[in-house]
Amino acid sequence: MSLFSYTAVSIEPTRIGIIVLQSDETIERDLMAMRGDADVFVSRVPSGQEVTAETLESMAGHIAASASLFPQTISFDAVGYGCTSGTAQIGVSEIERLVKFGTQTKTVSQPVSALVAACEHLGLKRIAFLSPYIEGVSANLRQVLQDNGVETPAFGTFGEAEEFKVVRISGASVMEAATALVRDSKVDGIFLSCTNLRTLDLIMPLEAALDMPVLSSNLVLAWHLAQLSGNP
Repeated sequence: MSLFSYTAVSIEPTRIGIIVLQSDETIERDLMAMRGDADVFVSRVPSGQEVTAETLESMAGHIAASASLFPQTISFDAVGYGCTSGTAQIGVSEIERLVKFGTQTKTVSQPVSALVAACEHLGLKRIAFLSPYIEGVSANLRQVLQDNGVETPAFGTFGEAEEFKVVRISGASVMEAATALVRDSKVDGIFLSCTNLRTLDLIMPLEAALDMPVLSSNLVLAWHLAQLSGNP
């Protein structure tokens, strides 16, 4: 056996952590496409295949443990929790507390705070809201948005409760629904909710067709994490 010496190098990139739902098949692909030169670390949190208030709330008991699976020898510039409806159910402050309990990070984001920040940045006060989930799941989120100064007068849903089916909603279906939702609606933009809904490739064509800003859960989360980490 040969024993070799080595030299060590300093590794100090922008570090972003993402806590992804066990059932999510989309967010990692989207965020990697938008990560810039940041190093991205991913952990998973147990989640139900069916989206209900109860399954969303149950994730609160696992978030700190999921955050603790990130490397404990490093500190993050920002960590994101990747669930829009889950954030509305559990609460922004509680998400931040749980994430910071599990790992070292300067800042924490999730799609709800990210959406509010993006709307403020773009000057959007009234947005159309397209969700894959049943109306009851989205009602809490819409109330949180209203409490933060963002109205959602036009609401549409695919009425789906199963994550396995949400990720397989076609782009054509999303385009058609989004177009119908904003027709005759007095809104400034449209939000495509859910980190598991495949919408990233639809944003530019929808913006061109609708002539308004089009936001999605993964788009606003990636943007907000970049802003918080100083790596826009």
